[in-house]
Amino acid sequence: MDQKYTLLLQRYKQIRGFSKQIVSPLEVEDFVIQSIPDVSPPKWHLAHTTWFFETFILIPYADHYDRFNDKYDYLFNSYYETHGKPYPRHARGLLARPSVNEIIKYREYVDGHISDLLEDGSEELCKQIEPILEIGLHHEQQHQELLITDIKYNFFINPLRPAYHDQKNVSYHPVPRFDWIHFEEGIVETGHSAKGFSFDNERPVHKSWVDDFAIANRPVTNGEFIHFINEGGYEKPEFWLSEGWSIVKEEQWKSPLYWEKNEGDWYTFTLTGMQKVNENEPVTHISFYEADAYARWAGFRLPTETEWEHAMKDASLQGNMADRSLFHPNDQYENSDSNFYKTYGDVWEWTSSPYVPYPRSKPLEGTLGEYNAKFMCNQMVLRGGSCATHSTHMRLTYRNFFHPGKRWQFSGLRLAKDL
Repeated sequence: MDQKYTLLLQRYKQIRGFSKQIVSPLEVEDFVIQSIPDVSPPKWHLAHTTWFFETFILIPYADHYDRFNDKYDYLFNSYYETHGKPYPRHARGLLARPSVNEIIKYREYVDGHISDLLEDGSEELCKQIEPILEIGLHHEQQHQELLITDIKYNFFINPLRPAYHDQKNVSYHPVPRFDWIHFEEGIVETGHSAKGFSFDNERPVHKSWVDDFAIANRPVTNGEFIHFINEGGYEKPEFWLSEGWSIVKEEQWKSPLYWEKNEGDWYTFTLTGMQKVNENEPVTHISFYEADAYARWAGFRLPTETEWEHAMKDASLQGNMADRSLFHPNDQYENSDSNFYKTYGDVWEWTSSPYVPYPRSKPLEGTLGEYNAKFMCNQMVLRGGSCATHSTHMRLTYRNFFHPGKRWQFSGLRLAKDL
């Protein structure tokens, strides 16, 4: 096998292995629960990512491949309507069977066949499957992030508030002074042009005009967000978009998700259990509506995704990401080779940009064209990665997206303003 594909197989094994590492602290009962429709059971994530490799690589490219179980094609198809009718998302937690052991066997079965295909296949075959395998690996890393956030929510709804792990961050570090980084007006380029992987929604490179603007050197902290709460931020409609205000009233939001007040102090649920809110950490688990309301209250705004990408183009890809296995924002504001702190990792940063295709953007052909393009409506873009994002999955041009009312992901904000 060519050295290039040897390295690809090694990376395949490493990434698939990280999924096993994430679920290793779980008890068998934890694998099945689905607390809300947005959250999927860990068992389903493990099976669906395996289904992806089986469906898009093994069946079309491996001679004489036999499916592990024909019924899995229905159970573990997420949303690919051109492939077949998916099992209902909200009912994934009703699947007591197949068992966790069967899903592990399924993963091992598919992993073995992928290894055989890369090791024994011709160079022409390997070249054909390489781009699909790359999508599959980044798809798995997306589900690793969802595994972490979904496990957290599933544990949170348990009155016992169980801990997933015990890697507590007990040190406290000062927050860097809040500062503005200024950028002059002009034509800027946005999008992925460098070598290496990117999703179709990051392409092509295109030009945009930006006016003079400034963007904050760091994300908004818990302490700063507490000021917003204390000054009635959740009670004043003038700071909220109409739909956001409706959700605030309907859901009775009074703080970020996972926060609770006890004897005058704020506490938050983490994967190590309930902890006192560290005011120096970036605020997280807030919706777009909360991020936008905070920015209006503070007298500023959220950056556009074009402004964010232009501003961060020289920042190093480093930070508190999933590699560290903390799975929680921290208050370590490491020095970097740019003017910014926590560009990557800790929290995804909401932008004011709707999730729409770039000019001249084209989705992938066939069923994989559903991967991103079909979601380009009624969602907002986030940038920068979080403490649940693996560093090998992150890049400057990465476009994450969620509905503006969602907040179970590690989402926060960085302020911007006009000049």
